[in-house]
Amino acid sequence: MRRSSAGYRREYGLVAFGALSYTCLMFVWFSLPAYLSVIIDDVGLSSTQAGILTGAVPLTYIPLALFSGVAVDRIGPGRSLAAGVLIYGLAQIARSFAPGFPSLFVVTLLLGVGATAITFGLPKLVGVLFPPERTGRPSAVYLVGASTGSALVFAVGRPVLGPWLGGWRPLFFWSGVVAVVYGLVWLVVTLWAGIDDRMDGDGGFSLESIREDLRLVLSHRELQLVVVIGTMYLLLNHGLQGWLPTLLESRGLAAGPAGQTTSILVASYVVGVLTVPELADRYGLRRPALMACGAVAFVGVAGVIVGGTGPLVLVGIVVTGIGVGGISPLVRAIPPDLEGIGARLTGTAVGFIFAVGEIGGFFGPMLVGALRDATGSFVPGLVVLAAGALVVVLAGWALHSLEN
Repeated sequence: MRRSSAGYRREYGLVAFGALSYTCLMFVWFSLPAYLSVIIDDVGLSSTQAGILTGAVPLTYIPLALFSGVAVDRIGPGRSLAAGVLIYGLAQIARSFAPGFPSLFVVTLLLGVGATAITFGLPKLVGVLFPPERTGRPSAVYLVGASTGSALVFAVGRPVLGPWLGGWRPLFFWSGVVAVVYGLVWLVVTLWAGIDDRMDGDGGFSLESIREDLRLVLSHRELQLVVVIGTMYLLLNHGLQGWLPTLLESRGLAAGPAGQTTSILVASYVVGVLTVPELADRYGLRRPALMACGAVAFVGVAGVIVGGTGPLVLVGIVVTGIGVGGISPLVRAIPPDLEGIGARLTGTAVGFIFAVGEIGGFFGPMLVGALRDATGSFVPGLVVLAAGALVVVLAGWALHSLEN
């Protein structure tokens, strides 16, 4: 007999509290893009160096994501999330003392190490607590937590908390402290709730079991297409969100309104996160929904390109956010429902998606910065992001064809 949503009240509560790990992460992660123009002047960065810093966390995923996903599948989501929060919290504290580009880059890479545990730990948490056909809504819950963190840093962190605390360095320090405290509390909760005890047999860390799991995941045809979609999603998400405040400032907006306008991107992203998976699951249209979201994101980026600082750019930001937000939960919710993957290999599968996908996450902001250095304009970088949205449409079509 299937349980109703009300029958999963405790599980939803655990996911909601665990989602705070994503809220803290995104506040910490995007505190650098929120203050990027100030940090460029204070530290003396070129646009290319700024783009590298903005893409440093995604860069960490490229070599570590797959192995982090394997570890999460074996350690369990509870302890993995706690470890990840403590690592990125300490890294954020260290960033507040970093004097220049090399040190900022190194500690931001460390932040990325902790971030991998959150990215794969939360889908694993959902996979452990819920059956495959019910993963869409709880996936949206933790993604709303992520969006809350990035919205807060642009809407409140930069214009309110930063000036009140005395600048970007105190903001980095205290946000890191908050993350460390939360990580310790989550560890107590996960041990009390016995989250990791719910896992099925994981095969341990034997070389043979790891090799067999990797072989199954890496050769899975449908998952390979999800990887392509995830790569383009991350190219779009990090490329636009990482540079949007600075782009708007270059068009004449003051720092406060530019940050607050960026929070509109995050708010519309939340709309996509909440509506798209709910509708896709209700009508069994997850794969067509991916194609639709790619097309919507393309139209939105086009609006950002031609919109200046007027109403059209606001429409473009909103439309882009809805499209990208719809893609985000789908690339996480589809793997547990794939034949041969399921809840047991969710961490490894999502690790595969992000190990390759964060190549797009790194090159998105890096290319926007490098092309601006080369041309003096943000337009070429935005065109690259729009092309990524079209790739989502094509890969979504191929994924839908395999299902039929």
